[in-house]
Parts: sequence; C-alpha cells; structure tokens
Amino acid sequence: MEENRAVAFTDVSLEELLDAIAAETPAPGGGSVAAFVTEMAASLVAKTARFAHDWDGAAGAVAQAETLRHRAAPLADEDAVAYENVLTALRMPSALEPEVRNTLIGETLSRAADVPLEIAETAADVAELAAEVAASGNPSLRGDAAAASLLSAAATRVAANLVDINLATTEDDRRLGRARALVASADRAAKRALGEGE
Repeated sequence: MEENRAVAFTDVSLEELLDAIAAETPAPGGGSVAAFVTEMAASLVAKTARFAHDWDGAAGAVAQAETLRHRAAPLADEDAVAYENVLTALRMPSALEPEVRNTLIGETLSRAADVPLEIAETAADVAELAAEVAASGNPSLRGDAAAASLLSAAATRVAANLVDINLATTEDDRRLGRARALVASADRAAKRALGEGE
C-alpha cells in the first residue's frame, strides 16, 4: 500500500494491510491494529452467534456484533490520522513561543486520546458480547467466542495504554479512569468467556 492516506485501510487487501503495518511509517500503529483486531473479533462473535440455533438471544447477538464491527471499522483510519496530527504538532518549530507550542501539542495529544478511548469502548463491548455468546451460544463454538473475547480484551488494553500515553501530562483527565475501567471490564468478560470463575 502506498503512503497515501486518501486510501482507507478498509479498501486494501489483507496482504496490503499487513505490509502497511510492517512498513517503516508512523501509521498504522498500535491503535489502528487494536481497531482491526476489534473488528475481527466482532466478526467472530457474529459468526459464533449465527451458529447458536437453540439460543433465543442469537439474532440479537448477531445484530449487536455487526453493529460493533461497523463501529470499529473506521477507527483504524481515524487513529492513524490522529497520530499523524500528533507527529505534525511535535514537529512544530522549536523557535515558536514555548507556551504556544506546548499548548498546541497538549491539545493535539488530548484530541488524539479520544480515538483510542473509542476503540477501547468498542473492544470492551465486543469482549462482553463474546462472553455472553460463549456462555449461551453453541457449545461447539465456545472456543471461537472465547477467542473473540480474549482478542477484544487485548485490544481494549492496547487502546487504553494509548490513552494513558496521550494524556501523560494530564493526570486529572477523566478519560484515564474510563480507559482503566474498560480494561478491567474486558478482562472480566474474557475470564467469563473462558469459563473461569463459573
């Protein structure tokens, strides 16, 4: 894939996407990959729910999984743009008035925390839904539902870590606590999906 941000990650083949991730370019990075993983995990939840023919909640779970999948889809591109904006801000001339430069960088980092937080929220929702499908769906596909929950929990942790990094200079920002709570929630869901603590 060329270094052309006009091309959405959703418009390239898997091989091109993997090449873009592996390339010596700033993006896509960890946030975008967390969004991709979230989208894949939601797809896996939809698949496992479709096989839950004896579960009354299967159709609703499929609909939720598809909604989450579509919610995650644009977040990889949004994260890449947010990260590129941070890099642009960090490259501002050091001759710029220090207070102005630091304010602009701080504001850009704050805005850049919003996308990973949305990724973490979506991933945590997928982890929770996957745990529900693991418990109530087709027992033959419990492993796939558990995989979706584990992948989503990992994506939640990755995205929350990026929120922490982006807000490192603002300890009192409520988004930090929200991100940490999402990690805890996704971790609990993944344990339930694995049958731990039942």
